[in-house]
Amino acid sequence: MSALEIVGGVALMIICALVIILCLSQDQKSQDSMSAALTGASSDSFYGKNEGRTKEAILNKITRTLGIIMFVLVLAINLIPIFSK
Repeated sequence: MSALEIVGGVALMIICALVIILCLSQDQKSQDSMSAALTGASSDSFYGKNEGRTKEAILNKITRTLGIIMFVLVLAINLIPIFSK
C-alpha cells in the first residue's frame, strides 16, 4: 500500500464523517404542499425569495460538494493501484 493510498483513505474517512454529520444536522423535508394548502402560504414571502441564503441551503450546498469530492476520491483511490504497476 503506497503512501498516496493511505492519505486518500484517511481523507475519505474524514469526508464520510463530515457528510454524515451534515446530513444529520439538516432539517427534515416536510410536505410543503399540504401545509401551504392549510395555511395559505405562498413562495412570494421574504423567506421564499431568500431561500438560497438560509442555513439549510448552505448545508445543502456543502453536503452536495462533499458528496462529489467523496465520489471522485473513491474513484481515485481505486484507480491508483491499477496505474501504479
